[in-house]
This record gives sequence, structure tokens and C-alpha cells, in this order.
Amino acid sequence: MNTQTTTQLPIPPHFNLQEVGEVWRVPYQERAADAEIWAKQHDIKPASLDKTRICLLLIDVQNTFCIPGFELFVGGKSGTGAVDDNRRLSEFIYRNLGVITKIVPTLDTHKATQIFHPIFWVNAVGEHPTPAATSITLRDIEQGIWKVNPAVADSVTNGNYELLEKHAYYYVKRLSQDGKYPLIVWPYHSMLGGIGHALVSSVEEAIFFHCIARQSQTQFEIKGENPLTENYSILRPEVLEDFEQRPLAQKNSSLIQQLLEFDAVIIGGQAKSHCVAWTIDDLLTEIKQVDATLAKKVYLLEDCTSPVVVPGVVDYTEQADTAFARFAQAGMQIIKSSESIEFGHRA
Repeated sequence: MNTQTTTQLPIPPHFNLQEVGEVWRVPYQERAADAEIWAKQHDIKPASLDKTRICLLLIDVQNTFCIPGFELFVGGKSGTGAVDDNRRLSEFIYRNLGVITKIVPTLDTHKATQIFHPIFWVNAVGEHPTPAATSITLRDIEQGIWKVNPAVADSVTNGNYELLEKHAYYYVKRLSQDGKYPLIVWPYHSMLGGIGHALVSSVEEAIFFHCIARQSQTQFEIKGENPLTENYSILRPEVLEDFEQRPLAQKNSSLIQQLLEFDAVIIGGQAKSHCVAWTIDDLLTEIKQVDATLAKKVYLLEDCTSPVVVPGVVDYTEQADTAFARFAQAGMQIIKSSESIEFGHRA
């Protein structure tokens, strides 16, 4: 095993720190021309020539989580967490443009009628739960505090309300048995076709710039469309089967295999306590089944991710920090985006 220390590049002049918290249109044609010139000026080679293959896995760097005022802005402890994270993340991409082989952004992708959205549940008088402030437990269902909205059965189970009720009960039970977070009713977010679903403009621009400069197609990974399960992790949904043990959803086996084959995998994005932590946890599970020492090739960008914190409501900082400490203990490397990083590669 040899090591390679990254040679950091300057930040291209088009990058504007002040725009990271805003939504705007990336000028693709102009930026493509800039990227080709930049590659020539800095002798940036095509990614296909990389001897050390490095993947940057970006979890849900979308407007819905990263822009103040959007549905689930991840403010972290500071209140500006995701914006600060994405400033550092954009700079990280530009500085390490010459060594990042492939960028894999994940896209949390939802429609209105899903098990974690308000429309799915009603109380005795037909009211929907208050998003972000409501967790639904087995006891809630058993006592009739919350029940599946009969009106959604037509869309989800072809009108079979009994089937939908059975699955919802089983689903909440499985979350508890598997040590997952309880079923949280979230605000409508990451809505397919909406502005919130899109990547943050500054990060999208950096990813596109990388794609052109390195001639490396960006690999977008979709998650979260199944109406009957949450999907925090890009590698697998929260629950894989229904109450009759029939397949409900599948692991992302192709991406798992792909990640295991890279020489290094760098991970950042939102939120540290949820989709980032769950993805890393699933990746670690897969690594342990193959070779536990492979954990050493996973690098976690600690300053490019923040936990979910809703002042006065929830604070997942401790859970996020505990998860990252466990990942480090397993051999994963906690790094900062400003560091010069030594990546191991095959001799």
C-alpha cells in the first residue's frame, strides 16, 4: 500500500462565497468553457488516467436542507450550519479537482403521499400531525391517537386500507425493534420537480466544473421515492420488507459494490445526524462483511456536515457526534476540508 498526498489547486475566480446560501441558475455553457481552460492551465488530467481512484460521496446537498428558509434547513448548533458547510465543500471540490475521480451526489426524492409526511396520518377528528414536532409510536397507533388516513389508500395500495394499516403498524414496530429513529412526521420536503429537490447552486456549479475539467460524468443517486418507507441512507431504506415478509424495497447493491472498489471514499453532506450517519453506518456494515480494514479508506468531512437542530424542539448533535466517534473507532478517518490528505492506493 502506497500513499498519495493531494496537491491542492487554487479556487477558480467564478466562485463567490457570498452566494452559497442563495439559489441561482448555473451558467453551464460558460462554466464548461472555463473548466476546459482551467484544466489546461493547471495540467488537470482526465479522471480515466487516475491511478488512485477517489470518490466524493455527497449526501443530499439540496436546497431543501441547505438554504435558509427552505423546508428542512440544517442549521446545526450555529444556526447557519449547512451554508457554512457548503462554502467549505465547494472549496474542497475546487482545491482537490485534480484527484477526485468521481463525484456521487445523492438526491432525497419525495412525493406528497409518503409515510413520513402529514397527509399520511390523521387523528380522530381528521387533523394531520404537526410536522417536525410529531413522532408516531406503536402506542400512538394502538390507542388511536394517530391512524393512517383512509383517503391515501387509493394512491398507495389501490384502495386496500386494511393492507395499508397493517403495513404502517408493522413498519413502526420494526423501526423500534431495529434501533432506528422513531417515525418522525417531516414537513413536505425534497419534493420531486420542486426547487427544494435541486442541488445547492454553488455546489452544483462546483460538481459541473469537476465533470468538465476531469471529463468524469457525475453519478446522481436517487433515494426516498418509496411511499411506505423512509430512506435516510442512500445504501438501503429503513425497512426492506412488508408485514408479510415480502420485499418492500431493495438495498442499493450496485453503489455498495462501487464504493468498496474505490481506493478512497470521501463523505460529506446533510444531515450529519440522519442521512449522512445512516449512510456511513450502512457502508460500515457492508465493509465489515468483506474486510474490516477497508474502513481505513473512508474519509469523513467533519466540517462539511451538520446535525439536525430545531431550537426548543429537537437537537441531534449528541447522536451525530456519538455516531462519528463510533465510525472513527472502526477505522474511518475524520478529516477537515482544509487538510492536505494522504490517500492510500493500490501498489
